[in-house]
Amino acid sequence: MIIIGERINGMFSDIARAIRRRDPGPVQEWARRQEAMGAAYLDLNVGPAAADRVAAMRWLVEVTQEASKLPLCLDSTDYDAIAAGLEICKGPAMINSVPAVQEKMDRVFAMAARYGAEIIGLAMNETGVPRDAESRVALAVELVANCDAHAIPIDKLYIDPIVLPVNVGQDQGPAVFETLRQIKLLSDPPPKTTLGLSNISQGTKNRELINRIFVVMAMACGLDSAIGDACDEELVKAVATARILLNKDIYCDSYVKIFYNQGR
Repeated sequence: MIIIGERINGMFSDIARAIRRRDPGPVQEWARRQEAMGAAYLDLNVGPAAADRVAAMRWLVEVTQEASKLPLCLDSTDYDAIAAGLEICKGPAMINSVPAVQEKMDRVFAMAARYGAEIIGLAMNETGVPRDAESRVALAVELVANCDAHAIPIDKLYIDPIVLPVNVGQDQGPAVFETLRQIKLLSDPPPKTTLGLSNISQGTKNRELINRIFVVMAMACGLDSAIGDACDEELVKAVATARILLNKDIYCDSYVKIFYNQGR
């Protein structure tokens, strides 16, 4: 399981301020810190404060690539901003994200095919996030079909079953776990899976603990990646240990240190 570092996001006050002032310092500091902790990708989101999201995304990609060689996950609902970022990415990137809405899938999958990008597809549509696993899986099928229609290798598709905060949707945890299990049965090879990990603990106390426990439980159900706090050392240790226990990595006494180095 890989960690996609969540911290370069305009929802955080220091990053929002850096984007407004075009100050690369905080962005590059977080890029280096997340890479050092073993992140495999860096998620870039200009957030709601950027007046010009296209220009802000281009700037964010440029300054991040000055500090880190990690692949980028371009995160926006503004697909013009994502297209602008893809144009200047030095290597293949990831698009975050597209719901199972045909008009949006048509644009995003075509864009991914053009730039050789990976895609995060959301198990939701115009009506929102389904309550049950079966409806989530049905939307995942639509994402897989569109991936195939654009001749994109299935291993470039990550499906996010959408996790809701535990304090308002406690019954959704088991539905997410079941969705993860069923996604792995959709094709051979199956699509990959991901989660916006911090969503599960939004608005709760003990956020870090909830995130750590949830990600390990999700890994046991087939989770391949998560957008989360790569600088939470205990989270990283939990993921590294779960990989050993799930027989994904070979045990050695320094397995945590090795996991840190895998994202580089």
